[in-house]
Amino acid sequence: MTRSRAALLFLLVLFGLTVAGCGGSDSEGSATTAATTEASTESNGSGGGTTLNGSVGPGFDISLDGTDGLTAGSYTLVVNDQSDQHNFHLTGPGVDVSTEVSETGEKSFDIELQAGEYKFVCDPHASQMNGSFTVG
Repeated sequence: MTRSRAALLFLLVLFGLTVAGCGGSDSEGSATTAATTEASTESNGSGGGTTLNGSVGPGFDISLDGTDGLTAGSYTLVVNDQSDQHNFHLTGPGVDVSTEVSETGEKSFDIELQAGEYKFVCDPHASQMNGSFTVG
């Protein structure tokens, strides 16, 4: 029984260290949480595009994985909205999609990214909760 607990503790610590190493922030050094740079290239069932994974809440955190080296094309944005105090709003050339502030859960959007600058924010807390990425 003690070995099982020790093994479980080891796995939890290892998982925590792995998750802690996956975060990202913007280069301005403010309280802003920018897009993390790890690519998430899961194929989805709708047209074979790439899935971008967004997250907002439960605290004042907002992030978007899979934005490093993006090119113009079709994508599926999957947002995990973890707070009824926040939303996830993505805007840029040809894109303006958002979750509702009062709702939580997972929501998917089929989007067509064009070359240019994109921004994501929590509308009620846009000065603190925002990030951006560029599509080449």
